Amino acid sequence: MNNQSISTTINGRKFTFDVYPNQTLLHFLREELGLTGTKCGCEIGECGACTVLLNGEAVNSCLVIVPQIDRKEILTVEGLAKDGKLHPLQESFMNHDAVHCGFCTPGMLMSAKALLDKNPDPEEKEIRTAISGNLCRCTGYIQIIEAVRDVANKA
Repeated sequence: MNNQSISTTINGRKFTFDVYPNQTLLHFLREELGLTGTKCGCEIGECGACTVLLNGEAVNSCLVIVPQIDRKEILTVEGLAKDGKLHPLQESFMNHDAVHCGFCTPGMLMSAKALLDKNPDPEEKEIRTAISGNLCRCTGYIQIIEAVRDVANKA
């Protein structure tokens, strides 16, 4: 299979890559770029552990093939912190004890960021809907919802 050349922006940095046309964005981020914050869960788009932002939209990176990101912008959990300072969502997750085992956390953060970027003051139902594609087996979701709501209330 022939490689394909793409240009993209990942976490604010512009790149040009030769990529395998059938490689998923999930595996490209983890294996080629070392961005292991994006977790590999179910690989069928059911768990949300691999959620990243693609042009500001939350997507399951396991369902995106790398050529689809050509001339687009990707934001991963590694891109949330700026200048050594955690993003307000990351701080809030810690403050609300919304991080237990941590496996779902990157995907939850990215889904929450996509929501807050579109609607800085969502209702609880909107928060629940935004994270509905992200499965968590530890927190029961209450702390996560409170963490997102706290950031929304400070916006």
